Amino acid sequence: NCSDGLDYLAMGKFFKGVVSCGAWACFDEFNRIDLEVLSVVAQQIMSIQRAIVLGQTEFDFEGSHLRVISSCAVFITMNPGYAGRSDLPDNLKVLFRTVAMMVPDYAMIGEIMLMSFGFSDARVLARKIVATYKLCSEQLSSQTHYDYGMRAVMAVLRAAGNLKQADKDSSEDILMLRAIRDVNVPKFLSHDLPLFEGIAKDLFPSTVLPAPDYVNMLASMNRACEERNLQTTSYFLQKTIELYEMIVVRHGLMVVGLSYGGKTCSYRVLADTLGHLCTLGQNEENKVRVYCMNPKSITMGQLYGQFDPVSHEWSDGILAINFRTAASDQGPDRKWVMFDGPVDAVWIENMNTVLDDN
Repeated sequence: NCSDGLDYLAMGKFFKGVVSCGAWACFDEFNRIDLEVLSVVAQQIMSIQRAIVLGQTEFDFEGSHLRVISSCAVFITMNPGYAGRSDLPDNLKVLFRTVAMMVPDYAMIGEIMLMSFGFSDARVLARKIVATYKLCSEQLSSQTHYDYGMRAVMAVLRAAGNLKQADKDSSEDILMLRAIRDVNVPKFLSHDLPLFEGIAKDLFPSTVLPAPDYVNMLASMNRACEERNLQTTSYFLQKTIELYEMIVVRHGLMVVGLSYGGKTCSYRVLADTLGHLCTLGQNEENKVRVYCMNPKSITMGQLYGQFDPVSHEWSDGILAINFRTAASDQGPDRKWVMFDGPVDAVWIENMNTVLDDN
C-alpha cells in the first residue's frame, strides 16, 4: 500500500527482492508516491525490464549485483483525480500497459456467493440486494458515510452467509432481510430510517422478522452500565447492540458522531458486556482486549513506523507493535485495535488496504 513516505531507496529495496526471487509485486494506490520519487522509479523499472528483454541472468541494480529471474513482474493500481494524488510522469506511463476497470455486475457476483453459502433462491435474493441499494441511493439523503458500492454488497453477502450457517432451516427471505437490516440500519440517520424501512417492506412484503434474542446481552449490558455509573437509556442500548452486530459482520468499522455523543462509552460498555457473558458462559462469547490510541496525538511515523533517513533502517510505530501483539496472541479473546480520535484523510489513508476485503 503506497504512501508519500516511500522514497526511491525504499522502492529500490522492493525491486531488488522482486527481481532476485522472481516474485510479483502489486503497488496499491501507486500515484500517492511523490512525483520526484516516481521519476526515479521509472528509471529503476526500465532497467529491470531491459535486463529481462535482453535475457540477462545477472545485472547491476542500485549498487547491488543481482541475479535476474524473468518471471518477476510489477503491477500498480491507481485512482486518477483523487486528492493528494499525483499524475504519473510520461516516462513511467509507457512502462505499464493500461487496464481500464468497469463497474462489476453486482447481481451476478451476489448470486454466485449466495449459491456458495447454500442459498437455493440465490438469483432472486441477489437481485433484491442490488435493488435495495439502488433505491437507497436514489431516495435517501446524501451523507459522507453512506456507501452503496461493492463493499456494501459484500458486507450483506457475508452477513447472510454467517446467518445461513448458524440457522440452516430458516426461511431464506428472513435471513436475507435480517442481513440487509443488520448491515445498514446502524449507519442510517434517523430521518432516513423510515424510508429504508419502506424500501425493505416493498422488496420483502410478506416477510416478518422474528425479534432477535438479546436477553442475556441486555442483562449484562445493564450491569456494565451500572458499574460505569451510566444511565441505561434505550437509545444507548440500541446503538451498542448495533455496534455488536456490525463487529460480527465486518473486520473494520468506524463509529461516527458528534463530540460527547457516547461513542467511547458505547464500545467500552460493549467490551465489558462481552466479558461478563464470557464469565457467565453465555452466548459463546469471549473477553475483549482493547488496544487504544489517539492517532492525532502523535506523528505519522510514530503511529505506523518510519525509515530512518540516515541509516534507512525501519522502526515500527505504536500501531504496528500493538497489531503484531494482537495478531501473535493465540488466545480466544477478541482483540480490538481502537483509534479514538478524529478521522482525516492523512492518517486513515494508510489503512485502506488493511480495511479492504483482502
